[in-house]
Amino acid sequence: MSQAPNLAATPARAPAPVLLVGNPNVGKSVIFGALTRTYVTVSNYPGTTVEITRGRGRLLPGTPEIIDTPGTNSLVPRSEDERVTRDILLAERDAVVLQVGDTKNLRRVLYLTVQLAELGRRQLLVLNLQDEARELGVRVEAAELERRLAAPVIPATATRQDGLDAIPRRLREAAPARLSCSYPAALERAALEVAALLPDDLGEGRRGVALMLLAGDRALAAQAELALSDGERELVERRRSELERAFGTSAATVISRARHRAVTELLRAVFHVQRARSGALRDRLGALAMHPVWGVPVLALVLFLAYEFVGVFGAGTLVRVVEDGVFGKLINPAASAVVRALVPWAWVRELFVGPYGVVTMALTYAIAIVLPVVGTFFIFFGVLEDSGYLPRLAVMVNRAFRAMGLNGKAVLPMVLGLGCDTMATLTTRILPTRKERVLVTLLLALGVPCSAQLGVILAMLGSMAPAGTFIWGGVVALTLFGVGWAAARLIPGRGSDFLLEVPPLRVPSIGNILVKTAARTEWYLKEAVPLFVLGTLLLFTLDLTGALPRLEEFSRPLVVGALGLPPKAADAFLIGFLRRDYGAAGFFMLRQHGQLDGVQSLVALSVITLFVPCIANFFVMVKERGARTALAMVAFIVPFAFAVGAALNWGLRALGVHL
Repeated sequence: MSQAPNLAATPARAPAPVLLVGNPNVGKSVIFGALTRTYVTVSNYPGTTVEITRGRGRLLPGTPEIIDTPGTNSLVPRSEDERVTRDILLAERDAVVLQVGDTKNLRRVLYLTVQLAELGRRQLLVLNLQDEARELGVRVEAAELERRLAAPVIPATATRQDGLDAIPRRLREAAPARLSCSYPAALERAALEVAALLPDDLGEGRRGVALMLLAGDRALAAQAELALSDGERELVERRRSELERAFGTSAATVISRARHRAVTELLRAVFHVQRARSGALRDRLGALAMHPVWGVPVLALVLFLAYEFVGVFGAGTLVRVVEDGVFGKLINPAASAVVRALVPWAWVRELFVGPYGVVTMALTYAIAIVLPVVGTFFIFFGVLEDSGYLPRLAVMVNRAFRAMGLNGKAVLPMVLGLGCDTMATLTTRILPTRKERVLVTLLLALGVPCSAQLGVILAMLGSMAPAGTFIWGGVVALTLFGVGWAAARLIPGRGSDFLLEVPPLRVPSIGNILVKTAARTEWYLKEAVPLFVLGTLLLFTLDLTGALPRLEEFSRPLVVGALGLPPKAADAFLIGFLRRDYGAAGFFMLRQHGQLDGVQSLVALSVITLFVPCIANFFVMVKERGARTALAMVAFIVPFAFAVGAALNWGLRALGVHL
């Protein structure tokens, strides 16, 4: 009698992972969230500081692992993000590639498709942003494109969940795209010779990897996984040099031209554009926002709206309602009554409801003063993100940023710094060169206030004469430009070319803005509020031990003498080491209690804006740029901020300015 097979002894093979690959800003993360619908893990890719998001494809057959790779325009990388995507593709050789592309920019999409085809990767192509394509009169014959590629093509609008249900159904149909290029014979011979040196387990992808090596990817040639000896790497370099002498240009240029010819031929058959009547006004507005002259009043209008919504409504109306009404009349009196009735020890009562109490100071600052401002800023920033204005701002400021050794692309992490300097420091990875990444990290730490800090600053500026806003803005802008200009000439290295995809202007989605605002507010409550409590506990401990008055006395020559501020301002600078927005909130309270006049407020705001970054941002600076570089930045920023404040105080007093 035969026995039934022991199924437990032969576990089912895990499904191949799915790699989400695509150009930047095409909706990969939206599709990732739609397919996983569960908790995901975020970790650095081995050997880098680039974070990779992983999750389980709950809606896919077999629930495979899904990896959301950084956006890339080419598999011959120009930045660390692009290098990580290239490395994942080579490491996960059995994975199915789910390429996500912008329908409007099909040329750029197919340029990446041809490189995936040369690696022999099984793939599906999701043509996202169909709604925007229709508005611009763009039509792609998806069925014909699928027939020619011999791989699934799925039209979709991810933000509306349109077309995403086809991904699970068609995943098993994934196949290498049939999109080949006609390269010169000399290049083909060199590619075959280099491919013969590569490991057999690369399979059909050896030719594609050989083309990447001939295009000048030296970092790839040095990877241990390719097992190339020094002599073999020298052979690759010789073949590349021979090709360049034969063609009179770089091998990378010859390869790129051949790929573009193949893509252009395919585009003629499947890509059609009709003039969109509904997009004419939007096109004119988009061009206006990028204009080097007319873009300035557009930026001024954006800043004015931000001031009115965040500075006046958020920091004025909402703060008054929450601080005076909710906390001033309800929470703080109730907490004081309960604590005084139940707690017999004076020092414990002071811990909760004293001048440096967890409720009366930490939560009041964090919830009543900062949170309304943070919330309104998050909403406004979400509108800027969804509208497509930020890339246009990058184009407009490109010329000015060139003077600082940067290009317009650097404005993106700096604008993101207005939301959170910590996250913005992470996004400096999009910049191609180390010099640019170091420069932007320095400028973020020096003079870009995060949302919470900026909101408090706007609230204080709103209580002063309009000249105060112009002076503060001028001091910060001139400082950033001056330090950037000097640092660009001291930091070794080179800049990069300015290449940036500019999406069309669009009407922001209320749902997207609310989701983003909720997520960012949750981050604030989890990350920032505990540091407010920690700062209050530090002040309480220093006050209880008698160290706080001594610190105030010790800092008097600087705080009172050089800056012209009251001794209590030392408290705000002290907790500013934990969070700059907490320090700004301390000045806000001094201003409300009449302890700071207009000039003192302006000096305090200028110093705290240029002060050291929050402790979380400092740790990210260490992680991204290294401890030595991060410490050198902080060692420069602290004395420089006080020097600017002292000079501003002297200048305003000498001129007899009143604000």
